Amino acid sequence: MSENTGTDDATRRSDGGTVADWTEESTTGARAGDTSELAGEELVLGYPASDEPVLDGESMTATPGSVTALVGPNGSGKSTLLKGLANQLEPTAGSVLLDGRDIQSLGTKEMAKKLGLLSQESTSPGSISVEDLVFHGRYPHRGFFETVTGEDERAVDRAIELAGVDHLRDREVGSLSGGQKQLVWIAMVLAQETDVLLLDEPTTFLDLHHQLEVMEIIETLRDESDITVVVVLHDIEQAARLSDRMVALKDGEIQARGTPEEVVTEELLAEVFRIEAAVDHTDRGPRVEPIRARHDEDPDEEPDGDRGHPPRMEADE
Repeated sequence: MSENTGTDDATRRSDGGTVADWTEESTTGARAGDTSELAGEELVLGYPASDEPVLDGESMTATPGSVTALVGPNGSGKSTLLKGLANQLEPTAGSVLLDGRDIQSLGTKEMAKKLGLLSQESTSPGSISVEDLVFHGRYPHRGFFETVTGEDERAVDRAIELAGVDHLRDREVGSLSGGQKQLVWIAMVLAQETDVLLLDEPTTFLDLHHQLEVMEIIETLRDESDITVVVVLHDIEQAARLSDRMVALKDGEIQARGTPEEVVTEELLAEVFRIEAAVDHTDRGPRVEPIRARHDEDPDEEPDGDRGHPPRMEADE
């Protein structure tokens, strides 16, 4: 499939968002010129256990101040790309630039002030309170022996309020449900007050109620802040609803990029997700009605190296 380049797109990963800025200034509009740009240039990314890279020479730029969603079937390279952008995977070749600077040149705290990440592997002691866990998001802004400041407390309060977990503030994290824990982890990342926020499948394994709560948080970030958000989602309709830009991957290659209306097409669903579906464009974004899976015997399906594996609309890595 030829790549849709109708609009420049980007995907990048980050770990929080200028919670103070977007909370205090949402009534006066977006802050001009304060957003950060995250870009991956000709990235070659892989894992030590494999001889072949997962991504081989892919480039993308996360549009400053907007939400970019990464979508694709299982094993397409979505989470690998996010890890590369987050400096969790060092590229074999290529570079990741944050405001024009190679992230390899940034110190740990310097990068943590600019870029936040919510990964799928978040863990914490079960006995820690919700409030104490969210305070851990303030570590880039404090010295080792520094006490909590008024600004730390304000940032934590804002993050807890946005995540909707104030009623859980004094609870132990170990006593929470999976959905509640996810919201608390998001609050911790927001307390970090970064300009770039990267989220790796934040709605996976959540019930519908908590999925909608997470989506509302991302919508608030999109509508009331200049935070640059890159999110990996396994539900293509969720991605289309939340994002300003989408990037679709298959077999480690970017197949399409652009607005949700440009990316979510019946052709892309057939070629990338290997399903036949009807796409209806609504005021809440493209709506997808899956019809049937495409199989090897389909006469009009182009041959590829991914035969024998049933496609999935909701794909996670």
